[in-house]
Amino acid sequence: MKLKDLRLRCLAMAFGIAVFVPLSGAVHAAGPADTNWLSYNGTVNGQRYSQLDQINVQNVTSLAEVCRLQVDEAGTFQAGLLQIDGVLYLTNARDTLAVDATTCTVRWRNVYRPEQEEVYQINRGVAFANGKLFRGTPDGRLLAIDAATGKTLWQQQAGDPAQGEFFSSVPVVWQGLLIIGSAGSDWGIRGRIMAYEQESGREVWRFYTIPRGKETGAETWKDRSSARYGGGGSWTTYTLDMASGEVFVPVGNPAPDFAPSHRPGANLFTDSMVVLDARTGALKWWHQMLSNDGLDLDLAAAPMLYWNSRGEPMVAIGSKDGYLYGVNRETHERVFKTPVTTIKQPDRSPTTQGVHSCPGPLGGVEWNGPAYDHLAKQIVVGSVDWCALFKSDEVDYQPGKFLFAGSYVLDDAKHGWVRAFDPDSGAQRWQYRADAPVVAGITPTAGGVTFTGDMDGNFLAFESATGKPLLKTATGGALAGGVITYALGGTQYVAFTSGNVSSRLSFGENGKPTLLIHALANGARSAAPAPPPQAAVAPAPSTITAAAAVPDASRGKELFGKNCVACHGRSGEGGTGPALTGLRSRLDFATTVNWIENPSAKMPRLYPSILDAQAVVDIATYIQGF
Repeated sequence: MKLKDLRLRCLAMAFGIAVFVPLSGAVHAAGPADTNWLSYNGTVNGQRYSQLDQINVQNVTSLAEVCRLQVDEAGTFQAGLLQIDGVLYLTNARDTLAVDATTCTVRWRNVYRPEQEEVYQINRGVAFANGKLFRGTPDGRLLAIDAATGKTLWQQQAGDPAQGEFFSSVPVVWQGLLIIGSAGSDWGIRGRIMAYEQESGREVWRFYTIPRGKETGAETWKDRSSARYGGGGSWTTYTLDMASGEVFVPVGNPAPDFAPSHRPGANLFTDSMVVLDARTGALKWWHQMLSNDGLDLDLAAAPMLYWNSRGEPMVAIGSKDGYLYGVNRETHERVFKTPVTTIKQPDRSPTTQGVHSCPGPLGGVEWNGPAYDHLAKQIVVGSVDWCALFKSDEVDYQPGKFLFAGSYVLDDAKHGWVRAFDPDSGAQRWQYRADAPVVAGITPTAGGVTFTGDMDGNFLAFESATGKPLLKTATGGALAGGVITYALGGTQYVAFTSGNVSSRLSFGENGKPTLLIHALANGARSAAPAPPPQAAVAPAPSTITAAAAVPDASRGKELFGKNCVACHGRSGEGGTGPALTGLRSRLDFATTVNWIENPSAKMPRLYPSILDAQAVVDIATYIQGF
């Protein structure tokens, strides 16, 4: 790469400008110059905007599948994607993959073997710096991986899974540091954000999101003992202001989730955006969305930095409480608060009889936040419209187990939204009502097209200016992760994840975790034609019946971890789903098999599309031992 190009790319990253420069100085006369997607949200400011315009409102309907790659047989698949010099980098709960960005050919696969009992099998992607990839694991480790070979360079234990700590968020990298936070609010951890040396994995600083002692905000936990397990986990990714050297951190819910009277006070820094000095971890400022939250309405998505029409530095924040917030980064004052989904929140906390609230704990803005459309000068955000009845219960803190102190029952009706807003006032410009929750990344482009997807498995494209639907393509699995676009060899591609089983958000087309790449069909662009589609190789259907299957409890444990822990807990203690402890005394083996194969409407249906008869028998064998 020429020195001039390298400087341009560094300036683009530093100031959050979506400037793309050619790789190796190459410019393709027939199409756009090659571009990269260097971080979870494209640029470190979180805007997700692409200046590519080969795909536009006139030809987007000609998008066609180039190739696909099945990444796993089942489980969570919410990873953001990186594309660097022709290679896509992606993850599932344990594996890290490098994949050719035009053919879906796997270049290498790094498989992590857990060293302790995993808390929750999930991961949302990697960060890249200086030829290395960085990620966390479900058992509280951090990994550095050589981006060229897939070799693990170093591994550090940074969390304690026995306490419910794990790493699902995508780190950010800054001047030799790797910054990441521990997840596990619902297990009653004491959340923290840490920075590590990229070269060695040595910890440099840490900031506790649940303050104690003389730390700022400790007084907001009036019962000081409750701060020991106060939650405040971090589970998505972060945003950097390179000019000020600040990292913007979304902080999750307090614990126990549904018993706010157990932890009187504002409960800082839960449900807050916390701004830290990236070099030292020192607290700069914060903005709390909800105090003493009793409805699990945490801040999950990375904030997005932008400048309004008056030249004022702003931050847009999408929250699970169902609002889009605009906050001035200089004065720290809230400029607007605009609903992005149905809001019907009660005036009281959960009770044993139950209180109804909208959004519910799976509603609002989930792990992909607002994007900024430079062409239309607007903020675009996806959301979930799903209400629930919340009930409280006794507090029983047990390290490493769910600490809900209550439960919820989701409404039958659910859908999603994609909405655009004025960046100055927060006034809504347009909206699209999706049939299913929208949690995938939102990606506006200079072609006047905005991409995303829904949990019914539809890849979606809109006219950015009006919100008019232009494309709706069934992919066979829920879209729950990154949707990115890039150019290689004169062709603009769109890559995204499909297939996800993790929680009741994934009712609909669960699907098998799969990477898909699309491009314009032949004749729809001036660039060279895309490679012909490569059909996914589907495994032969199982001919084993439940009666003939030989039980394998160890495989059942593996499948339970991939598909069931989010609702039932890793030890079957129950959470959003019923407890499975002592199941054998309530259901015999045959009834358990039938229950998995034919679940109630409150459970995702995984058989036979995700789980075959052998898998069902294996899971039934494992949970019968709880």
